[in-house]
Amino acid sequence: MLAMTHGHVTTPGLGWPTELDPPSPMSARLGWPELDGSMSPQDRAEASVFPSGGDALNRERSKHRVPTEQVQPKEQVQPSEQVWPGGQAAHRNAAPDAGVSRETLAAMDQSDIDQALPDRDPDEVPTMTASISDAARRVAPGASPLPTPASPRVLTVANQKGGVGKTTTAVNLAAALAQAGARVLVIDLDPQGNASTALGIDHPAGLRSVYDVLIDGVPLREVILDCPTVAGLHCAPSTIDLAGAEIELVAVVARENRLVRAVESLQADPDARYDYIFIDCPPSLGLLTVNAFVAAAEVLIPIQCEYYALEGLSQLLKNVDMVRTHLNPALRVSTILLTMFDGRTRLASQVADDVRAHFPDQTLRTTIPRSVRVSEAPSFGETVMTYDPLNSGALAYRAAAAQLALHDSSEHRDSPRSVAAEPLARQAGGDR
Repeated sequence: MLAMTHGHVTTPGLGWPTELDPPSPMSARLGWPELDGSMSPQDRAEASVFPSGGDALNRERSKHRVPTEQVQPKEQVQPSEQVWPGGQAAHRNAAPDAGVSRETLAAMDQSDIDQALPDRDPDEVPTMTASISDAARRVAPGASPLPTPASPRVLTVANQKGGVGKTTTAVNLAAALAQAGARVLVIDLDPQGNASTALGIDHPAGLRSVYDVLIDGVPLREVILDCPTVAGLHCAPSTIDLAGAEIELVAVVARENRLVRAVESLQADPDARYDYIFIDCPPSLGLLTVNAFVAAAEVLIPIQCEYYALEGLSQLLKNVDMVRTHLNPALRVSTILLTMFDGRTRLASQVADDVRAHFPDQTLRTTIPRSVRVSEAPSFGETVMTYDPLNSGALAYRAAAAQLALHDSSEHRDSPRSVAAEPLARQAGGDR
């Protein structure tokens, strides 16, 4: 059924005109597009003032008509453009350059961007890809060389609570130090083999791994593989066979010293000297973790900025004291790193303040923020240091690695106990 409206035929419920007669000025008022393109923008504007059309409209047109060639089109800014202070413009919807995440670009301070951008013509409108990404690369700290330790540093990355970022911290700190010129080894002591995966190393069952080192006495050098994405970074991989190692080690004499003997033999070889050796532990306090404590001189504890992390920390410190008393007098907690920090929550800030209050010398100034890129990188067989080097997490790990390298870990070497576990244990509810 068709209905007539001002010389147009409309279909019921749609309100869309079908051209029968010359277009009516009313069509502009209703917001319908011109069917034949005959109406200009000026015609549409005038039609809204003179809805009745006719002679009145024609007389006004003759009075105020401006020749087309005299009308200067107004420069319009596309919705996808955003003008930055200082005359710079950026296409927010443009895809960022490789290695630059939108998260990183959004977090950059404008003063840093203005300082890093070269002098440009004020009339030039640079795109986000061409200028902001370049500015980010200039602002971001590069992998400048760091001082190497006088003697190899062996650090055990441990926390019996799972999901606090042990493996992520181990592989990204190792990658950052390797990028800064150090020679770094990661020993994957977790049967899950996540550190091996993050370093791009396949670790199927049956591969010669840390399991063969602990059970069969295979030299550690024979199982070490190169990381394909970072020069100077190496890994002793783990396989699922390591899951049964704790049971097999129960009957072995001096089972707590299996790993330390392998590490000492490796360090005695001048061709296999490493500046840093990171031992990634499983989320438990079993024989594998005890082996790692005996083999290391330093303990690096990643602490998630949540309440449960405080409860687990008190128990971990007691185990460190026990190993130091009976097996490894040189063992000490040298570094604590706050991970998965969410500045939007008050809880994260409170946990960070509590940890810094109890461990003022051990806690690094840098905190690792939550970042999807950090979690996403291992799925591509990379650390975030190579997957997205300008990501906020990568920048934080690079800063933490610099602090770790510059940190004088010997200042607490002679103290009988550099940290007090009892106050924190009582606060976290560890002693009930």
